[in-house]
Amino acid sequence: MIFIIGGLILAVILFVILVYNNFISLDNRVVNAWAQVNVQLKKRADLIPALVDIVKGYANYERKTLKEITMLRSELLNVNSVAGKYEVNKALGEMVNKFFVIAEDYPSLKANENFLKLQEELSDVEDKIAFTRQFYNDTVYKFNTKLQSFPYSLVAKFMGLVKKDSFNEKTDYEGVIF
Repeated sequence: MIFIIGGLILAVILFVILVYNNFISLDNRVVNAWAQVNVQLKKRADLIPALVDIVKGYANYERKTLKEITMLRSELLNVNSVAGKYEVNKALGEMVNKFFVIAEDYPSLKANENFLKLQEELSDVEDKIAFTRQFYNDTVYKFNTKLQSFPYSLVAKFMGLVKKDSFNEKTDYEGVIF
């Protein structure tokens, strides 16, 4: 009888250790995925000053747009929360798109080799941002699913873990019946 109780206690302890280690691994994956998103956001932010410098010579009356892009770039580098980064990233993306639409009015700018190169680099970075964002969101989904699943939720509460935020638009489903 004592061996059965001892075996059960050992099984529970081993289960808790495995779940604990699994949560540590998942949490580290979320941190790593977020770091990858930040790397791509920083790459884009680093390309923007060069783009602004090239355009200044062509579009003097578009200074307001250039100033807004520069401000959003600075804000993106200083925001730390997932939701805050999402909002600033979204606004910056919209401004950069507006910027390229404005550039269409300047044929000599569109023919500038440096401008075309930067435009291509920005496009590549945007693709990488989309990929790393999806990877981050998938990792957060796995973490949050495990966090809310029984019996893992018991260990998660013991560890003090909370749900992670996705890097996307906030959607409030509370009170919605599916």
